[in-house]
Amino acid sequence: MKKHSTAKPIPCFKRWSRTNYAVFASLHRQVTIGVLAVGMSILLLTTETAAAQQADTSGVSRVMRIEPVGVTGTRLSPSRSIQSQTPVFDRGTEAAAPFQTLEDALRLSPSIDIRERSGKGVQADISIRGGSPDQTMMLLNGINFTDARTGHQTHSLPIDMDCVSGIELIEGIPGVGAYAGAVNVRTVPLYRNYLRLKAEGGQHGYGYTNLSGALTRDRLVLFAAGSLRRSDGYIHNTDFRNVNGYLRMTYDSPKAGFFDFQTGGQGRRFGSNGFYAAYNPDQFEQTATALGSLRWIKEWGLFRICADASYRKNFDRYEWTRGTPTNYHNTDNVGAELWGDLQWRGGSTSLGGDYIYHHIFSSNLGEPMAAPRGRYKCEAERHVGNLWLRHSMRWRRFAIAASAGASFTPYGTSVSWAVSGRYGNGGWQAEAGAAQSMRLPTFTDLYYTSEAQVNNPNLKPERAVTYHIGGGYAIEKWHASVQFFYRDGRNVIDWVWRDELTIGDRTLYDKWHSEQESHLGTFGIEASGGYRSDGGVVRRATVSYGYLTTSRLSDVRTSSILDYMRHKLSFAAEIRFLRRFSLAVTGTLFDRYGFYNRYLRDADGKLLTDDKGRMQTEEVDFSPYFLLDGHLRWEKGIVALHVDLANITDTDYCDFGGLRRPNFWITGGITLTIR
Repeated sequence: MKKHSTAKPIPCFKRWSRTNYAVFASLHRQVTIGVLAVGMSILLLTTETAAAQQADTSGVSRVMRIEPVGVTGTRLSPSRSIQSQTPVFDRGTEAAAPFQTLEDALRLSPSIDIRERSGKGVQADISIRGGSPDQTMMLLNGINFTDARTGHQTHSLPIDMDCVSGIELIEGIPGVGAYAGAVNVRTVPLYRNYLRLKAEGGQHGYGYTNLSGALTRDRLVLFAAGSLRRSDGYIHNTDFRNVNGYLRMTYDSPKAGFFDFQTGGQGRRFGSNGFYAAYNPDQFEQTATALGSLRWIKEWGLFRICADASYRKNFDRYEWTRGTPTNYHNTDNVGAELWGDLQWRGGSTSLGGDYIYHHIFSSNLGEPMAAPRGRYKCEAERHVGNLWLRHSMRWRRFAIAASAGASFTPYGTSVSWAVSGRYGNGGWQAEAGAAQSMRLPTFTDLYYTSEAQVNNPNLKPERAVTYHIGGGYAIEKWHASVQFFYRDGRNVIDWVWRDELTIGDRTLYDKWHSEQESHLGTFGIEASGGYRSDGGVVRRATVSYGYLTTSRLSDVRTSSILDYMRHKLSFAAEIRFLRRFSLAVTGTLFDRYGFYNRYLRDADGKLLTDDKGRMQTEEVDFSPYFLLDGHLRWEKGIVALHVDLANITDTDYCDFGGLRRPNFWITGGITLTIR
């Protein structure tokens, strides 16, 4: 393998050779892309890196010309078996979209259901294809940073949209964790060397400041960002303050290998009006998150080895009544991974394993401690391990992959598997696959009890087999795809509302109870299509649709599983005009299945109760609603001015029953970029 030298001309490639070993020709080398094949986000089967997988599968996709840019390849270790990968956001084509937060970028995807309890990404549940937020694995540059305590905190990554270069939905990861799938967020600097300052202001006392930059010296890349976002709130007790700090450093040594280090921290405090009990407007929450990881990759010819280690610390303080601390949680997630793969005539073979350790100190989650530590009276821990073997190969226009593995948990040993196949011919491609997955109950599922919830320590792991089949077509600037899937879930966990609940000799009223459904089948259809161009007035026009249904009728009220997004129709458009102006508009029609209980109040706003003191409610079906957002931008030199319009139609709506989301919200700002 030739070593990179800055004194030599940078090679330019214009076509992928489509061989199993071709990707290694560009590792450790800087290249210039003259023609880029843009994939249709249908299927990734080989065990090359995530970035290389996108390139390899582009042989059955359209070709789009772009201005030559210098890039240095980044390598992401695949998570056991990446069967299918669907792009959700790409900075290159959607930089002008009205996305202020990570949640905004995810909301348009037909596969993902974002349920926010407030605005501007303060608190959100991320669900994939009818699953619950606890069934979603969250990856940052391929590293698993999923919160073991609750899915409500999984989205708490210390990054802003200025850091994000792309987001992918990853399916077909067998083993523990990604029951419904995974969301992978990639961070790459905007330019090789730059400094950017962004400042915004708007309604409801909104303010946002972000400082980011990158420094590149030969094989060393340093990327850092920090931000502050705050608001006085759009209604009572919805104020928030969010601080992010993030650093990523990569070094590509010809002899020692590729090193990828990232670390970050986040501090959040927010009023939680009705967040976890709609009848209580005075809740409050404060969290602090720190995370970090180090990855090492080394190649010897056609053999590659990768090792990584990660750590995530999360503090959480919850107050049932603001100003009166109720619950404290201190969670540690430690992970390590080792794998190797070999490219040979028969394809690519990989063998690997990982280890995860979860631990929590809490005021109410876990088993009672013999000697409490300050405010922490309970403790819980668990060890999880995975081993896997997989193989992928290509033959003419066909590609197939299969994997098998074993997971070791406190609940015993489980076997997992995945298989997939793809056929491509010109602009057409078809795919099919199946994968087995499982999820352990979170610490909240097992132990959480409050004024509104009752725990269940007897929960077992959830298990599922997911099948999918789909296809797509791309030609020049146009693309279209469709996919069908079915998830056969067993022992599905969710919080179920019980008007009356008997536990032992106790009878409780109006409580959420952590329970399991013996079987739940979920069927869905997703379709998308559109137009993209790097020139002209119309730069982008896309439309997508998602449909879901389950095998169980909503005869009970649940917190997420049976309140799925039944229909979701989205569109996005971007135009450029008058040389320096751009306008991007997104719109989505949401139709959620299920119902919620609305608490009845008298004319003075007091909760109505019956003669037994129980709060009176009425059942209300979720109503369809439409959201329209816009982003207007003017740019010249180092200066860019923008205006963001959220909920232009001033729609009244809620993602969770009774939790009012923001109406029309206008913000604007300035961005200075020095290169």
